Amino acid sequence: MTNDPTPEGVPAWEQMLRAMLGDGADEAIEEMRRRGLDPSSLAAASGMPSDPAAMEQVFAQVQRMFAAAGDDPVNWRMAHDLARQQASLGGDPSLTPGQTKAVLDALAVAELWLDAATELPPSPGTARAWSRAEWVEATLPTWRTLTEPVAGSLSTALVDALGGRLPDDSVGLDDGPALPGGLDPSQLLRQLGSAVFGLQVGQAAGTLAREVFGTTDIGLPLLDAPAPALVPSNVDAFADGLDAPLDEVRLYLALREAAATRLFTHVPWLRAHLLGTVEAYARGITIDVEQLEDAVSSIDPTDTAALQSALSGGVFAPHTTPEQQAALTRLETALALVEGWVDEVSTQAAIAHLPHAVALREMIRRRRAAGGPAEQTFANLVGLELRPRRLRDAAALWAQITAAGGPQARDAVWAHPDLMPTAEDLDDPSGYSARRQAAADESADLDRALAEILGDEPSGDPGDTGRAEG
Repeated sequence: MTNDPTPEGVPAWEQMLRAMLGDGADEAIEEMRRRGLDPSSLAAASGMPSDPAAMEQVFAQVQRMFAAAGDDPVNWRMAHDLARQQASLGGDPSLTPGQTKAVLDALAVAELWLDAATELPPSPGTARAWSRAEWVEATLPTWRTLTEPVAGSLSTALVDALGGRLPDDSVGLDDGPALPGGLDPSQLLRQLGSAVFGLQVGQAAGTLAREVFGTTDIGLPLLDAPAPALVPSNVDAFADGLDAPLDEVRLYLALREAAATRLFTHVPWLRAHLLGTVEAYARGITIDVEQLEDAVSSIDPTDTAALQSALSGGVFAPHTTPEQQAALTRLETALALVEGWVDEVSTQAAIAHLPHAVALREMIRRRRAAGGPAEQTFANLVGLELRPRRLRDAAALWAQITAAGGPQARDAVWAHPDLMPTAEDLDDPSGYSARRQAAADESADLDRALAEILGDEPSGDPGDTGRAEG
């Protein structure tokens, strides 16, 4: 790029720096040159656009970024704006009355069919048909819950690694602020980290908005108050090219959405269990600070290729601790159980009504197992995969429980987290009932032993009373 002046007569790179640094820009630019850094070279290496209109958009976004930066580890204003932009790529027109009616009718029919397949009643939440932008607005609060723990951990690690490397005299003032804009080094790094995560969250949410069918596709409930919803444009895009007609595809996806919503509504501990497990994993993230410092110290800031190579070379790769691995195992098992239950119940509800139910079931299974854009986006963002690797095993387990005790026995497993099947049960679904019975017997024996010790009930030995009295 050339540093052609803008209509105001100020080079584009200088406008950018001034937008970022505010009142401290003059001192900062002077200090950069004194230290041997040419701001125009930095601008060229960053690939800044030379088009005035494009630069104006960049300026506005940078100013918003720093204006909105607060104490949050994620710049949520930036995340929101970028998510809306990403969601609208390729078009996101308002829903027509016909689209809305088709979705609401499908969800209503799905609820009727599910009544015959599960003991869990419908969710009281109002069914919705959403545009992609509406999906973004509805789900961003949960993205905050999911991403802030890892963003906070990484922000702290960056400050610890790099905070001491920023010179206190960077503006050349002995008694002035440490950095332009009145920020100390830690504040600057945290704001930059907040902006980076804002970009990542916005990109992730916006990408997902173009892929998901409803609110439960990634296995986690994305609404605080569960309610079934579908995104018609994504449903239509998925159905395009399939052998099954659109109405049938919409009904099958409505069954899955309504079934998952029933589960998250009437198993109140489940949402907290899943999100808490994600948080436990994220809060344990650590960064190899020495590796980070070595990488940064060896980078020429004007060499973007070297910077990109360093950042993609595992510098920020989290180190999995035993506690994190345990949390990951719990999460993978729980995700498989949720997905398996939804898979089994929705297909049983559909089988008598939809000719392509089995084929659609297999299509969804493969989509989830392959880890589509939704799963990969979340993996990049939070550092773990939400892929139900054992979906087929879980579906087989739920089918086994249903065969042995009916839908009531299958749904009763969700009554308490202690009753949740384990990875061992996924290994051997046919032995689940025997293991449950053995565990129940062992628990009853323990209760009796404790009662005897505490004197809450007689031991059952007819000679005990005589001995005690004697």
